[in-house]
Amino acid sequence: MPARIYQPPKNAMQSGRARSDGWLLEFIPAEAKKPDPLMGWAGSGDMNQQVVLSFVNAAEAQAYAAKHGIEARVIATPPRKLKIQAYADNFR
Repeated sequence: MPARIYQPPKNAMQSGRARSDGWLLEFIPAEAKKPDPLMGWAGSGDMNQQVVLSFVNAAEAQAYAAKHGIEARVIATPPRKLKIQAYADNFR
């Protein structure tokens, strides 16, 4: 059961970066989701999709995966690009 280790992005609805400094270990889905015939909700029989483990850093997550025999891939966090401008630049 392969997994991925990544740092969650900041919430797009807020300007703060709360809860984006930790690392998550999340299992890759084994089967695609399909709509339920009665209600139309998306679901699958893969229970590992519900498991998300949080760690302080990537090294801890890698150590946990190695200890439990989980094939994990680390997805690097892209660098932040800041667009620094003054308020007056909006009127030029």
